[in-house]
Amino acid sequence: MSTTEQQETGETQSLTLVQAVRDGLYGEMSRDDDVLVMGEDVGENGGVFRATQGLHDEFGDNRVIDTPLAESGIIGTAVGMAAYGMRPVPEIQFQGFIYPGFDQIVSHAARLRNRSRGRFNCPMVIRAPYGGGIRAPEHHSESKEAFFVHEAGLKVVIPSTPHDTKGLLAASIRDPDPVLFLEPKLIYRAFREDVPDESYTVPLGEAAVRREGSDVSVFTWGAMTRPTMEAAESLAEEGIDCEVVDLRTLSPLDDEAIVESFKKTGRAAVVHEAPKTGGLAGEITATIQEEALVYQEAPITRVTGFDTPFPLYALEDYYLPEAARIEDGIREAAEF
Repeated sequence: MSTTEQQETGETQSLTLVQAVRDGLYGEMSRDDDVLVMGEDVGENGGVFRATQGLHDEFGDNRVIDTPLAESGIIGTAVGMAAYGMRPVPEIQFQGFIYPGFDQIVSHAARLRNRSRGRFNCPMVIRAPYGGGIRAPEHHSESKEAFFVHEAGLKVVIPSTPHDTKGLLAASIRDPDPVLFLEPKLIYRAFREDVPDESYTVPLGEAAVRREGSDVSVFTWGAMTRPTMEAAESLAEEGIDCEVVDLRTLSPLDDEAIVESFKKTGRAAVVHEAPKTGGLAGEITATIQEEALVYQEAPITRVTGFDTPFPLYALEDYYLPEAARIEDGIREAAEF
């Protein structure tokens, strides 16, 4: 659990999550001339979600680069730049479009340090909006973070608040190895939070306890953090005291935070919008079984998306875990 965030002082501003992305990019580009942004329409248009708005005016064509619609080319070019010593931040418009570049990520970016026996590294951050809830057509709403967690050499980061977004993005850009930075677009503009104007980092690989509790540990990340918190507050009125742990980084996973929380409660639920089969809930459950089985008092429940393609508009709200379904899953763990 994070206790080592870089000290923050001074002025703040109220930002949405997508504004925090832009602020984080601006801060790191101002700090380090080797940082550049590239992707489809990231320049004068400011990106499909306006996450890079204004950066082209500030930093110009050489550091805010519009690319062709070719994900393999975007990521492959970024790998070469990173090996050369730059710190590229390529944007993939939606995570569902990332698959043409999958080979570049897992066969080259993630393996460069190992393949070269440490002579080269690959300091790049691949940004991609992910997840459902915005009424988009197919290939726009996937939550397939588990595909990438399986790959050694690649970090996977998913923020859930504007404050963490800026700090985690700064830490990712400064990291010497490749990071997949998935941004939950459902909450891009859902709420605001005070974010320091100055540069700061939130360490990778450290979870955050969003709510202390003693009865059930609930592990989640990204856009699911808000409905999980809503469910926890509702269940408190029934006498069920939930501890909500926002994992923030899925690779490396903060096993210590997971185990320590579970030792306190003896019960757990895991909430994510990705399909259940092969999802990170299974890995979290296995970690608990291996490290804290003697503390377990009930089966661990999983509240997830379904093992189907992400549906179109009419069933989208049914597919995504919402507070009422999360409450049912937590009750099942608490009342067994």
